[in-house]
Amino acid sequence: MKSTALVAFLLLAATWLQGQTAQTQTQGWAVRASLSGAKPLYNTAKQKLLDGKQIFSTVISRRDPDLYCQMAPHYDYVWFEMQHSTMSYADVEAMIAACPRVGIPMIRVPDEFESSIQKATDIGALGIIVPTVDTVEKAEASVRYSRFPPQGRRSQGGGQAPAIWGVNGVNYRQTINDNMLVLVMIETPEGVANALNIAKVPGVDVVMGANTDLTNFSGFAPTDPKYHAMFTQIRDATLKAGKFLGATTANYASTGPQGRPDAADFRMFYTGPAFDGFTPPGRAGRGGNRN
Repeated sequence: MKSTALVAFLLLAATWLQGQTAQTQTQGWAVRASLSGAKPLYNTAKQKLLDGKQIFSTVISRRDPDLYCQMAPHYDYVWFEMQHSTMSYADVEAMIAACPRVGIPMIRVPDEFESSIQKATDIGALGIIVPTVDTVEKAEASVRYSRFPPQGRRSQGGGQAPAIWGVNGVNYRQTINDNMLVLVMIETPEGVANALNIAKVPGVDVVMGANTDLTNFSGFAPTDPKYHAMFTQIRDATLKAGKFLGATTANYASTGPQGRPDAADFRMFYTGPAFDGFTPPGRAGRGGNRN
């Protein structure tokens, strides 16, 4: 097992070194080019990506406004889990309203349908996370319903989002397209094969490889060179398309034993440490400052 892991790591390192010569533009160049305004974003998580930083989240999968208000100020963003939970949009709406603007709410929606994304944006999400994106068409739908015209076809209607974010002179309708973050998750070998075309879809900001489901759907163990090759393919596609790269495991934020030699290329993660050293109650040892 150890020899297999070593071989995988050495092959990965060699591939990474070869890839560095091809990376001549700053990560996220296409996202920067898509922005219409020069002001810093109120979506501070997206702004941190634009500033070249890594970002981490805390995950909430049940209705608990007190928990949201406690956790949100300490993390780059909050990942509301609606793919693998029974939460309703009303549940998430209540949490966002309980502590307006204390954190950056993003929602992993169960699908890319207008009916799902419309509700998520209307209740005040600043990020739409779409799972199991295997095709260009699914990526296009993810963008289409996340943004207002002309970049998308999000309907303008009711909802609390303008009251949450349209404050202190901010025009929500005119600024939300730039502030919205659209993340597509690649979780299957089919998605890996289509990674470049998926990443090239205008309006996609982040492409995230899903560590657990790439094992689930491919059958490759995390130590298998073929598993790491999938992540390398996702990385190369994402950087070539000018988008930001993510992984569900925060281990890929570093080059440690379970990390990767190209850790600096990974910028957005599912879970991870707080940015201010905060340690959640009952989770001692998982906090700590980070660079």
